[in-house]
Amino acid sequence: MKMQPSNLKYRIAGMLILAISFAACTKTDNPNNLPAVSPNDYVGKVDGYTSSDEVYPGNIIAQWTFDENKNEKLTGTAPTSTLNDALVDGGIRGKALSLNAGYLYYAVQFPKFKADSLKNFTVSMWTKIANNGSKRTMLFELARPGIFYGSLNIIANTNQATTITTLKLQPLFTTAGGGTQDNLNATINPTIGLDKWTHIVVTYNSTTGIFNEWADGVNIGSYSSRGTAAGNLFKSWEPGELIIGSNYNGIPGKTVSTDVSFAPMTGQIDEIRVYNIALPDANIRALYNLGKVNK
Repeated sequence: MKMQPSNLKYRIAGMLILAISFAACTKTDNPNNLPAVSPNDYVGKVDGYTSSDEVYPGNIIAQWTFDENKNEKLTGTAPTSTLNDALVDGGIRGKALSLNAGYLYYAVQFPKFKADSLKNFTVSMWTKIANNGSKRTMLFELARPGIFYGSLNIIANTNQATTITTLKLQPLFTTAGGGTQDNLNATINPTIGLDKWTHIVVTYNSTTGIFNEWADGVNIGSYSSRGTAAGNLFKSWEPGELIIGSNYNGIPGKTVSTDVSFAPMTGQIDEIRVYNIALPDANIRALYNLGKVNK
């Protein structure tokens, strides 16, 4: 049967519509036309980073690497006094600070730690420490001259029995109202030891009032919500000083009370970083994963 020209025209048009529709429904591996990604771009990287130094570098306001000296890296500030301290091999990256009932004391006000500059924070550090059965340890303190607790106090409750290989951390900060807020890890505890590096991170977000603590990439805080009322917010009081491994009562000539619950630190510390933001969770885990492979 001979097909009429008009019918042929319609049949061809229908076939073209079907072909176009089929092409439009065909799946593609790149529907949004994203740029190509090469696996080679990620060789040697951990969580997208090649080094811990790449994690929010613009927000680091203080850093101690302990590779060449005990100076704060960004300002070059050297400790005013030290006790029973040494730089030793075997750190997370390069050397580490080793303390044997010792400390580092910086009798200066770091500009980036002034009240108007520090509203939110993250403090990240690696430590080797064991319970001593009698005394608590002040790992890191933004100290206030003449006052027992500083603006920020990262406390390890090493006063547990020496056979215990887990540790309760209890970071504490002083509020704008003059009180204190802390976060004791009551249910999850990191494994510690003088032969094990433990990654400790403390973060604070003034907008949410959340005061978190982490160990080895896990959020171990039990009392994180500290409220956003003005009097409950963290305040970096002035004047300020800084101590690593002790509080004032462990430093000759600086004693502020009769409290003997703390003792200068025995153990090691490495790669202390202070940020002026509360790092996102994924970046805290990245710092941990990077440190595990000495990056």
